[in-house]
Amino acid sequence: METQNHPTGVGLVGAGTISDQYLENLTAFPDLAVRFIADLDTERAASQAKKWSVEASGTYEELLARDDIQIVVNLTIPAVHVEVALKAVEAGKHVWGEKPYALDRESGRQLIEAANAAGVRVAVAPDTILGAGIQTGLRQVQSGAIGTPLTGLAIFQGPGPESWHPSPEFLFARGAGPLFDLGPYYLTTLVRVFGPVAKVAATASQSRAERIIGSGPKAGTNFPVEVPTHISALLSFESGASAQCIFSFDSKLQRAGFVEIAGTEGTAQFSDPNEFTGDTVLHLGGEESVVIPAQGSQYGRGTGVAELAQAISEGRKERVPGELAFHVLDVMVSTAEAAESGSFVDVNSTVEPIELLDPQWDPSAPSILA
Repeated sequence: METQNHPTGVGLVGAGTISDQYLENLTAFPDLAVRFIADLDTERAASQAKKWSVEASGTYEELLARDDIQIVVNLTIPAVHVEVALKAVEAGKHVWGEKPYALDRESGRQLIEAANAAGVRVAVAPDTILGAGIQTGLRQVQSGAIGTPLTGLAIFQGPGPESWHPSPEFLFARGAGPLFDLGPYYLTTLVRVFGPVAKVAATASQSRAERIIGSGPKAGTNFPVEVPTHISALLSFESGASAQCIFSFDSKLQRAGFVEIAGTEGTAQFSDPNEFTGDTVLHLGGEESVVIPAQGSQYGRGTGVAELAQAISEGRKERVPGELAFHVLDVMVSTAEAAESGSFVDVNSTVEPIELLDPQWDPSAPSILA
């Protein structure tokens, strides 16, 4: 008897701009079947469902009531990430969520405990960590190409997204800013290299209390800035390694995707952790460097949903688990506390090592069989 692919049912909540990036892949991966799109604006949900040939749309309550949906993809705004995820968990569904995982430790811990009690899984972006770029860099470090990794440097700096984003207000509200909006990409990468963070020190500043929208129908409108827009952090890892990080919306000089790992025998320059591909460059002494082409999945956002579905089917741990996201959240909250207190803050959570992907892993190849 011939076996057939048995896709996992997916429902997506939050039909905003980023949903296109997800739906392009979610509707193409054979291990997934997108069956419903939900949004507070049901007309927007219907429009996205029509655009991507999804069979149904409507309210979140209607999504949760469907028995043919096993994974909820949570693309709502950060302020309601946990609230939306908890409803899915209560309905017995697994969750893939956009970052940040939560805005505080208490709600983040509540979500993990609820998922464990319900016997479901909560996995959280960034799934860029599964892309060919970062996976290649991680494999080089793990192979010993630069010796024992000792220190890291991660930098994202630019003038801020208000010049190009038509509705940038949420990016300067609580739960965002450069630390919570961009930190997960860089911090998740550093944790994958060095293991859990033990403590952190930081400074933070805010260049101005208001900013001006620079494009779209609201161009010229002032809006308030609620969070620091420049953060400098020093991380100390349980392994004894350390890393320096800068996350800034206050620089006219754009410097993005900057992650370097220095070891006893060389330095690895990773590709942009906010992208899914890009070469790794090894500096091993002398004038010449070694370019390691990216090897692995070239797909973008939604890759983690496919990997989660396969992990559930195979009865193994997913590679971007909630525990990893909670630890990164703990690091970010500790960073904000350290900047406010002017002293080191201990990071009390931890996370277990996570296996790298096989370089041949391809989310476009069916693997969940009936």
